[in-house]
Amino acid sequence: MTHAPRTWHKSTYSGARGDCVEVSEGPTTHLRDTQNRAQAELNLPAREWSAFLTTLTR
Repeated sequence: MTHAPRTWHKSTYSGARGDCVEVSEGPTTHLRDTQNRAQAELNLPAREWSAFLTTLTR
């Protein structure tokens, strides 16, 4: 089974000073540091990512 490549976008929560986070959303949301893309990613079920964003906007 072949997986399609992920589509990444800069998070709207990232700062303008280069401290950026990229996000690839889907059934699992993947997060990575733009300055260390080859290092580990944080992977969250989409439901948990949604709850996290809801908490941020309160």
